[in-house]
Amino acid sequence: MIRIELPAHLRNLGRIDGELLLHVPSPVTQRTIVDAIEAQYPMLRGTIRDHVTKERRPFIRFFACEEDFSHEALDSPVPDEVASGKEPFLIVGAIAGGR
Repeated sequence: MIRIELPAHLRNLGRIDGELLLHVPSPVTQRTIVDAIEAQYPMLRGTIRDHVTKERRPFIRFFACEEDFSHEALDSPVPDEVASGKEPFLIVGAIAGGR
């Protein structure tokens, strides 16, 4: 069972209270995690990654074990702590700004 934390706007859209707990097939990767989210919560399709390219949306970031995995290959395995459910996989809405 994988633990996933989503930003508030995606939890609201998916009518999700708190942390997600999903079964994700091995090997557990960013792609298989997002596949599992979209299968269980079809209303979230296209919010985390592009419909066509399946790439992460620009203002979405992936974190695991306090490290940014946003620029890692989508098919790279996540850390064992995440795959075992010990640590959550965080999907975070990035904020941009400045002048």
